[in-house]
Amino acid sequence: MSAFCFADLTPDTVLDALEELGLVIDSGLTALNSYENRVYQFRGELAGYPAIQRWVVKFYRPERWSLQQLQEEHDFTRELLAADVPVVAPVSLNGCSVLPYAGGYFALFPSRGGRPLETDHEEQLGQLGRFLGRLHQVGKSKVFHHRPTLSVDSHLLQSRQILQQCPQIPGHMQTAFFTALDQVIAEASRQYQPQNLIRVHGDCHAGNLFMDQQGPFFVDLDDCRMAPAIQDLWMMLSGERTEQLLYLDILLEEYQQYCDFDPTELKLIEPLRAMRIIHYMAWLARRWDDPAFAMNFPWFATDKYWEQQTLVLKEQLFQLHQPPLSLQPSF
Repeated sequence: MSAFCFADLTPDTVLDALEELGLVIDSGLTALNSYENRVYQFRGELAGYPAIQRWVVKFYRPERWSLQQLQEEHDFTRELLAADVPVVAPVSLNGCSVLPYAGGYFALFPSRGGRPLETDHEEQLGQLGRFLGRLHQVGKSKVFHHRPTLSVDSHLLQSRQILQQCPQIPGHMQTAFFTALDQVIAEASRQYQPQNLIRVHGDCHAGNLFMDQQGPFFVDLDDCRMAPAIQDLWMMLSGERTEQLLYLDILLEEYQQYCDFDPTELKLIEPLRAMRIIHYMAWLARRWDDPAFAMNFPWFATDKYWEQQTLVLKEQLFQLHQPPLSLQPSF
């Protein structure tokens, strides 16, 4: 059977899959904010767990990850949980956490409520640094064999190929856009030369970090991969250069209690930023056939968007030519 199409993933289909697990559903389904996968929250009862509690079910986009890649993500999440790293891990039923249904895969997670982490809050940032240090300590202990590596090919060259075929880029903008794009790709490719790759969260931004009474916790390891450690740190550095240095100092002071940090990785921040910018544009282009994308990202097909992205690329080229952040000497 071929994998289901997301357009065919109706509430009844989701409920059928959950009931096959033995769940007794006590509420309707609430769609959560996810475009790559289909994610729903609900209340229900499952044998072996408290009578009724909140759950989250995630249906993975077909053909994006293989079964082996999904299993590595889940195994990594459980390793982190066993090491007391605060992550939300999938439920294992009869020894299986990657659950097949109608030719695709889904997973069940306990729902953990929290508020968004404030990345400009020094105490919260320090807590995050400690947890990232512990996460990377676990990440260094093994390697992924099936999950991808963050590379020039995956985020720049493949993205360039997708954008070349993107009909949403206006004809009169193509020369300016692709000139800027190719300059950024060339410079970012030259600078992105990581020495050490470890297992990382991969998409460590404020939208995947939450706080509750116990402190910060991580959700959504859907993009975990082999990458330099700085990949999980640089998105926490916002504002002007002086602010970035302050936040970096707070993060690393706590991070290095658990895991060593190679300061030469700071020169990878701007290449990684360029890779994220370009990969995001290509992601939208790649998913444009999904009706949810045209509905939620209508600006992607406007002249104004591509004019802005051309300016963003020019600004990023300027940043690539600036000296990288450097750690302040300690006395």
